Amino acid sequence: MLAHTHDTEEIIERVAALDVGKATLVCCARVPDDRNTSRRRQEVQTYATMTRSLLSMADRLRCLGVTRVVMEATSDYWKPVFYLLEAQGFEVWLVNARDVKHLPGRPKTDKLDAVWLAKVAERQMLRASFVPPPQIRLLRDLTRYRVDLVEARTAEKQRVEKLLEDAQIKLSVVASDIFGVSGRAMMAALIRGERSPRTLAQLARSSLRGKIPALEEAFTGRFSDHHAFLLATMLARVDAINADIAALDQRIAQEIAPFTAAVERLDEIPGIGLTAAHAIIAEIGVDMSRFPTAAHLTSWARFAPTVKESAGKRKGKNATGHGNRYLARALGEAAVVVGRTDTFLGERYRRIVRRKGKKRAIVAVGRSMLVIIWHLLSDPDTNFIDLGADFYTKRTNPDRKKRDHIRELEALGYRVTLEPAA
Repeated sequence: MLAHTHDTEEIIERVAALDVGKATLVCCARVPDDRNTSRRRQEVQTYATMTRSLLSMADRLRCLGVTRVVMEATSDYWKPVFYLLEAQGFEVWLVNARDVKHLPGRPKTDKLDAVWLAKVAERQMLRASFVPPPQIRLLRDLTRYRVDLVEARTAEKQRVEKLLEDAQIKLSVVASDIFGVSGRAMMAALIRGERSPRTLAQLARSSLRGKIPALEEAFTGRFSDHHAFLLATMLARVDAINADIAALDQRIAQEIAPFTAAVERLDEIPGIGLTAAHAIIAEIGVDMSRFPTAAHLTSWARFAPTVKESAGKRKGKNATGHGNRYLARALGEAAVVVGRTDTFLGERYRRIVRRKGKKRAIVAVGRSMLVIIWHLLSDPDTNFIDLGADFYTKRTNPDRKKRDHIRELEALGYRVTLEPAA
């Protein structure tokens, strides 16, 4: 039985495609032929990626009446071209290079790539990738740079620990955080030239004072002036990065101000703090109309299994693939944090960990969080309500649970007699 489809087969009359490189780009514009409606005319030109050249290209496309400009996501070279054409009022599409892969067996040049992309684009055989609006892009630059700085700080801290190990200073064995108040005071004393294990151990604060004998053993090593110089340099880098992160946090707070309501709504979700909420909004934005359903959002973020079927059989191992690593990082950290809470998401995380391990639990709980986020951002009247850690036990059929336990005990060789509790 024939059924109507939702596909639109009409051809985009005036379209342009760009094959973008670092120094130059090739632009192919295709428009209708005024003398023969069954034929098309095209113009292929090479432009420099300098601003004046791009503005000249935009003027030419405007003269041709081009309504849609399509380009591949080539490294970061597409960004200035995309932003400039967007500011000039064009409908700009960024497409995944995998979707426009050139047919095998045909010559491949920049010119042919641009022509092929234009032909595919005019027949509406492409899907536009998600590119956030300018205000979200500014926030995204800040939050992503913050992640990079945190990673750099972590790497520097690891170098400090390795340096102490090289000097036979076992501080990390006794103290869980060598960069706490006590650890920093001890390392500062080492830099100043203090070598007495007893004196260094007495710098311990709070609960660490109960480990003074162990600290004296830990500081019995061969710390030299060479180690002191390197340690001072590494700690200076850590402090500089801390200052940069603090400055970034202030800037992020300014840029996130228009989205305060959205941040507060995401902050209601267990495991998601302000930093995670900032990162999530920076990656997906606040306008959920770009994702028709929550399933579209989870699929775009690669928090849903990919579908691969052949001859009626499902292929692969239900892998999700590689998505937005910054979003995955924020959701992964939130999933681990919520796993320690007495909430529905925390119990879901623990149940899946027992059966399938931590990695699958992180993906599953991250997907649940994305579904909640989509609903909260889609409808301002929606409120987050925690179902509670006992949600699963309440929904379990008591008779079925009793029958399963009896069957398990009988399989072990026991005869079970049930007697109601008083």
